Amino acid sequence: MNAQACSNMSPTIDICLYIGTKLLPMDTTADKLLNLVHSEGLLRPSDLVPLGIPRVALTRAVRSGQLERIGRGLYGLAERPISAHGTLAEVARRVPKGVICLLSALRFHGLTTQAPFEVWLAIDNKAATPRFDYPLLRIIRFSGAGLTEGVEEHIVDNVTIRVTGIAKTVADCFKYRNKIGLDVALEALREAWNSKRMTSDEIWRYAKIDRVSNVMRPYLESLV
Repeated sequence: MNAQACSNMSPTIDICLYIGTKLLPMDTTADKLLNLVHSEGLLRPSDLVPLGIPRVALTRAVRSGQLERIGRGLYGLAERPISAHGTLAEVARRVPKGVICLLSALRFHGLTTQAPFEVWLAIDNKAATPRFDYPLLRIIRFSGAGLTEGVEEHIVDNVTIRVTGIAKTVADCFKYRNKIGLDVALEALREAWNSKRMTSDEIWRYAKIDRVSNVMRPYLESLV
């Protein structure tokens, strides 16, 4: 691939790049790419398509040190700040319809001292299983209102993540107590209730959605 300078009538574009037979304005392409990554936080190659940015722009940005390849098909600014929940942002960009749940949601909301080495992710019963090496995933199949109700959006490292809210997370912990342990569910319930981060109406609503009202009743009554 050979690059050469070319003249242009536009006062804002005076450098171009020949890729095969296609002429691309270097400055405009680079600016679009950097504006996009600043806006989205993390990029997938498919994000470039609506703006007409060629995938080779990613390669050039990585080579120049502006971007780094975080994992297969995921790119970010080379010197971007990464929070404690950075892996949740990575998963959210890779699986946009997934919902952070259970142990990962507890950790995000500060309701547990555990630090799961996997990202617990809820997806639809019929959805294809996401496949990538990192971050490690623990896939849980949700359906209907169990997947759509009680979901919040938060910004992590400039990426929008979807995560179950506190009351929904606590109810989910009782529903999946055989996977995470009843002790974890009870700890989450006590912590959320004692810190007044959920109401009685909220927890009963999601207990009904998850069909764990009878399971949770004695524990809730002991707190009230």
